[in-house]
Amino acid sequence: MMQFIGIDVSKDKLDVLWLREPQHNKIKTKVFANTPNHHPQLVTWLTTVTGAAPGDIRVVLEATSVYHEAVALALYDAGFAVSVVNPARVHSYAQALGKTHKTDKQDSYVLARYGMNEQPMLWQPEAAEIRELKALLSRLAALEKDLQREHNRREKAEIAQTPEPVKASIAAVCQVLEEEKQRLEGMIDDHIDRHPKLRGDRGLLESIPGVGPVVSRLMLSVLHSRDFASGSQVAAYLGLVPQLKQSGKWKGQTRLSKRGPGWIRAKLYMAAVVASQWNPEIQRQRARLLGRGKTKMQALGAAMRKLVHQCYGVVKQQTEYRPQAL
Repeated sequence: MMQFIGIDVSKDKLDVLWLREPQHNKIKTKVFANTPNHHPQLVTWLTTVTGAAPGDIRVVLEATSVYHEAVALALYDAGFAVSVVNPARVHSYAQALGKTHKTDKQDSYVLARYGMNEQPMLWQPEAAEIRELKALLSRLAALEKDLQREHNRREKAEIAQTPEPVKASIAAVCQVLEEEKQRLEGMIDDHIDRHPKLRGDRGLLESIPGVGPVVSRLMLSVLHSRDFASGSQVAAYLGLVPQLKQSGKWKGQTRLSKRGPGWIRAKLYMAAVVASQWNPEIQRQRARLLGRGKTKMQALGAAMRKLVHQCYGVVKQQTEYRPQAL
């Protein structure tokens, strides 16, 4: 008999709840520190308290930034049936249950019930090379943000009457960050080149007009992170699905949902600008949308979405990009 566990994950702790007798709402709870050293204790407690084998225990967690990843991997490696679910879906489910009070114990209860009643997909970790690629890309994104801040400070310093020692300090930091950025980019490229599948797929992605080294790295990390069934699923994951707005100045117009990783969308935005000039399918799409009265921003949003579909297509079909015939 399958046992259902809900774990509310935060940075420092794990609030664990076992639905001991679901029909009578009998539960058992325990709190663990969310550190790798405490994850074996969680594994032991779950098997001991339930009396079940790991494969007969369904553990449900929400995707919470990076804080769920280590515990989800530890449970998966120990043989548990793990589901990592979308927080928005769990929130809707909680509202349907009438569970409006938000506490850690309440959240873990809702997760356990969600696992029992909704039977969410089982989770599998990304391949080690994808986890490393994503970690390198995340570090590069953080470094680029720091570098941009220093560039902004240097620009202000040039305008204001800033003392020379301050300007020199800013320039020195910019140089260090720029050198580290270039080193990281080299590490990322070397990492991709060491894995034939990643290297091959990167070549396919860069056959698309508008997709260069920066976007190809990012799309590799996205497309290999999970088993997407369609380009539309990838676009939805990246927050590129249009949503109708019915209030204020946006009444009757659509805007992107912007759910998901914003830093990837920012890179796709610049790629879409280039693709609007050089990608034949996106050129035709842009002309068609503008001719129908859509705004330039709506056309760019559609270009981002189209670009993602093209990326998904070449990797899925394992063929270089060829524009569709008119």
